[in-house]
Parts: sequence; C-alpha cells; structure tokens
Amino acid sequence: MIRRTGTVAVAVACFGLAGFFFLSWRSAIGPIERPNPATFSPESVATGESLAAAGHCLSCHIRPGGQPYAGGYGVNTPFGIIYGTNITADPETGIGRWSLEAFDRAMREGVSRDGSHLFAAFPYNAFTKLSDDDVKALYAYLMTRPAVSSTVPRNSVWFPLGIRLFQEGWKILFFKSGRYQPNPAKSPEWNRGAYLVEALADCGGCHTPRNAFGGEKPRYAYSGTVVDNWIAPPLTNANPSPIPWTRDELFSYLREGVTPLHGATAATMTPVIRNALALSIVPDRDVRAIAIYFSDINYSGASRPDVQSMLTEAIAASSLGSGQEYDPDANLYAAACMSCHYNSGTVPISPRPELALTSSLTLPEPTNFIQVVLRGVGDTEGAPSLVMPAYASSLSDADVARLAAYLRRTRTRLPPWIELEKKVAAVRKELTAPN
Repeated sequence: MIRRTGTVAVAVACFGLAGFFFLSWRSAIGPIERPNPATFSPESVATGESLAAAGHCLSCHIRPGGQPYAGGYGVNTPFGIIYGTNITADPETGIGRWSLEAFDRAMREGVSRDGSHLFAAFPYNAFTKLSDDDVKALYAYLMTRPAVSSTVPRNSVWFPLGIRLFQEGWKILFFKSGRYQPNPAKSPEWNRGAYLVEALADCGGCHTPRNAFGGEKPRYAYSGTVVDNWIAPPLTNANPSPIPWTRDELFSYLREGVTPLHGATAATMTPVIRNALALSIVPDRDVRAIAIYFSDINYSGASRPDVQSMLTEAIAASSLGSGQEYDPDANLYAAACMSCHYNSGTVPISPRPELALTSSLTLPEPTNFIQVVLRGVGDTEGAPSLVMPAYASSLSDADVARLAAYLRRTRTRLPPWIELEKKVAAVRKELTAPN
C-alpha cells in the first residue's frame, strides 16, 4: 500500500512537472537582418524618443560611464542583481536582429526573442498595457540608435530562481496581460496620466510594496516601499509631506527636480527626472497629465485650511539653531547645515530646501535623512545646480544621530525616532560594503 501511494505521488509530480514545462515553453522568433534606419518615419522615431524618455528606459539600460542603451546597470533585488540588457541595434550583443514581433512579445509578455522568459525586473507587467502604436514607436526609436557592441555582466539571481523557465510560475501568480483601458468617468488628461504612470513609467515599480515573491501588492498601490536602501515615499494621501502635493507642485518637481514646498530629488528618483521627465522632448502636457493623475489619488484638491499655517510655522523654525550656544545639538546643526538650509522670506526658495517641509524628516523611519547626510548630493545626483557635501567622513554615527534627533524634535511634531545611532551605523555599513 505504501509503495503504491509513493508510486502515485511520483506519477502525479511528474505529470505536474510536465504540465508546467508545457505551460512555460515559448517558441523562438527567427532573427532578421537589422532594419535600415531609413525605413522608419521621422514622426515615429520622434514619438519613440519621447516615450523612451518618459518611461526612463535609459535608467536601467546604461552602466555608469557607458553608452546609452548598451546595458549594464545592475538592479538590486532580494533575489540577486539583474543587469539591464543591451537594447541598441547591435546585431550580436543587442536587439539588432529582433523583429517588431519579437520586440512586442518581450515588451508585453516578458519573453525574449529566443523564447526564454525575462525576469520581472524588466517591467513587462506594466508594458503589457502599452498601445500597439507606442510599441511600434519605441521599436523605431531603438532601431535607429547607434549600434553598440557591449556585453553585460551575468545576473546573480539565486539558484534555482535564475532558471528562466521558472519565471512562468511568477507570471501565473502575478502577471496579467492586457492593454490599458481608459476610465470613462475621468478626463482625457487624467487617462493620459494614468496611461503614462501605469503602462509606460511604471511608477508603481518603485512606490508599491512587494510580497515575498517580488510581486506588487495591488491593494497597496503607490503606498511607498524601500528601493536600494532608500524609502520611496507614498504617492497617495498617506504621503507624509507637511504640505500636500498639488498639481503645480508635482509638475514643478517632475519637470525640475525641486520645488520650494517639498525640497529636491535624490537617489533613484534623480534619473527619472534629470534623464527623463526634465527633457524637452517630453511635452509639458504629459508631465502635467502625470501630476493630474497623482493629485487626484492623493486628494490634494481637498480643502486644507491649515496649509498656510504649516508654511508659516516651517519658516519660523528655519532660524532655530542660531544663537543657541547652550544647546550642543543646535550648534552642530548650525555648523554643518544651517548656511544652506536657512530661509528668511515668507516662502522657501528652491536652492535652499526648507528641512521642515521635506519628507526626510516626517517619514516613519530616518533612512532617507541618514542616507543624504552620509552620501551627500553630487552635481549629477539631484536637482540641477543643487549640491550637498557628504558628511560620512566628517561626522560620526553619534553626530548624525544627534542631527536627526534635533531636527525631528524642532522641525516636526512627530514622535522621536528610536535607535538612531544603530540605524546610522547600518546605513554607513551599506555604503562601505563592496558591490
């Protein structure tokens, strides 16, 4: 009886495994000769250029100091590092031999030309919503870029997750193929914004929490999560910024990387703005459509009678730290930070971000504050013309913890962060860890 039960179990397992392999298999699509760039219309190429910028494609397909779209950027995931591929028109190391059919399948189904499944670090779960015309335009743009011969590093995804076939299991659980469907109850501008956010830019990829398998949690869309050891804040009404993100503030931030009422960009959001949404090839109307979409889901249009009082209070606190010789924490702040962050007018000026208005002090965890203090912000890492020195070598863990505690205490009404020195040490350790 036991032997028979075991035999049945093995048979069922083999049948299930065979069925999974059958579901996972995808045929290869034959190679083509590299298309002549002259066969693509200038209008299609221009549209593709704008779409590639709005979708910040370059962010994941260029290594530091590398050639555009030649790949090599490492995406850190809980399962290992996945490198952006070469998507130039090089026939050997890029996609020069890919037909439109192969490109379309990769974009919208997550399957490579050779039939292998792509890792979900490539956001085909968002790109599946792209329209036929936009996929064609992106193909036209990439096929007319200079071909660059460049091989990217091997992915370091754990075994057996690195076996491409197993990605079918992820797709069964979390992937839903289908095009974007406009919401008839919303305006054309809102729908354009939703399309750009959900189908092209994949904002949820960085701002939506994920489960243990790396799938997004739809119930918590845009509610914020941790990306590359930074907190990507909520884009909903749960956003902790003291002053709501209105359409105009969102537009200015996405276009320029800084606003008077919310401070400046940093970390992984920088290339999304500087190398994408800030470019003139992305029309104002598209950036404004994104702002309209998010200002709707974060309820910024709701009446907030306390906004002016919050602004007045923040400006009044800007001078705290000056002339307080009796307070060593205030003296530390005055020596290290105040010269660049003090505002004396009725409204902060963009080159001097007002700390009382930034989410780095109002998030539940001090991660972003610690990161920016230790790392600083280089001239290519934040909003144009805004830089901040790195204090990792000049301030101890205790000093950074004191600064965080002082600013949290004097610039917000929120409870103090706990175990600050321990958290500073953890961030510093990550900074010095070998890549």
